[in-house]
Amino acid sequence: MRCGYTTGACAAAAAKAAGIMLICGSPVRQVSIGTPKGIDLTFDVLDARITAGCANCAVRKDSGDDPDVTDGILVYAQVEKRVQGIVIDGGAGVGRVTKPGLDQPVGEAAINSVPREMIMKGLIKTAEQHGYEGGFAVVISIPGGEELAKRTFNPRLGIEGGISIIGTTGIVEPMSHQAMADTVRLELRQLSAAGVNDVLLTPGNFGEAFARESLGLSTENHVKCSNFIGVAIDAAVELGFSRILLVGHIGKLVKLGIGVTNTHSSFGDGRMETLLACAATGGAELSLLQGITQSVTTDAALTLIYEAGLLKETMAELEKRIGFCLQRRVPEGVTIGFLCFTTAQPMKGILTKSANADELMEIWGIRK
Repeated sequence: MRCGYTTGACAAAAAKAAGIMLICGSPVRQVSIGTPKGIDLTFDVLDARITAGCANCAVRKDSGDDPDVTDGILVYAQVEKRVQGIVIDGGAGVGRVTKPGLDQPVGEAAINSVPREMIMKGLIKTAEQHGYEGGFAVVISIPGGEELAKRTFNPRLGIEGGISIIGTTGIVEPMSHQAMADTVRLELRQLSAAGVNDVLLTPGNFGEAFARESLGLSTENHVKCSNFIGVAIDAAVELGFSRILLVGHIGKLVKLGIGVTNTHSSFGDGRMETLLACAATGGAELSLLQGITQSVTTDAALTLIYEAGLLKETMAELEKRIGFCLQRRVPEGVTIGFLCFTTAQPMKGILTKSANADELMEIWGIRK
């Protein structure tokens, strides 16, 4: 399936192109940027305009074969000169954060950290190449973004007035449910055919990176299962794997606490409801429970639980719930365990894990 570009990559490309036009005083037709994934991308530059002290242009979003509501939108960047530094803000069609717990603080434009870094790197490189020593003021906008946002989860998350500028790699990898599930099964079949009996599963990039960098695990016999945790476990059982270890972020694995094994948002949520039940079992008072229900991310809810001194008790209950969900999917003779983590301070690290997680991790060789 064909990959596409994130809104973050499009914003970075438009900003770089506008920066070049601002310095050089002439339109550009194409612009190239590097991505965090290490892939260079080249974009056509559209609607290029230069006025006194300001340059504007757009890049069209291409989601590839991913069913994304933002496919085909125009991502505009307006760039002006300033004395020093780079300031990035959102204009029309770009949402603004109204609730805590998201990537950006309340009041800021919903332009996430990685896209901001990509925009800054592109403009710094542009300035160096053209001998410009001043700064830039950047405004990213999305025509029609406010209406488009109504078809996303942004209003529920506390992002109002438009869509988010997101992306951690710059690349949109296709997420056709059937194609992704088939890919997971194929990778497991390949491992099985190679004589591998044990498999490490991670839902995505965060889990893989945590397993490798924080836990020191080898990811050689590893399958990235995306949201299809149940599919991956079932396929591993069918193919005869004897030991399975699941390593994932709390935002995904918490859904296992209510038996949801396809963790894509279109199949259900239940994150806060699960944490609510676990915290209540751990002795949370009503004020804390009300705070959890109003949280927009698991990390925001965890912060409240941590500050109340109930993180250990809450995670102990979550361990039981996740363990029950996983155990009921495997037959006798198959060992399955899990490890759940967060990257958010001050709880950063392992939140909870199955009793057999340490023993299972030895299979993938923890580096001392």
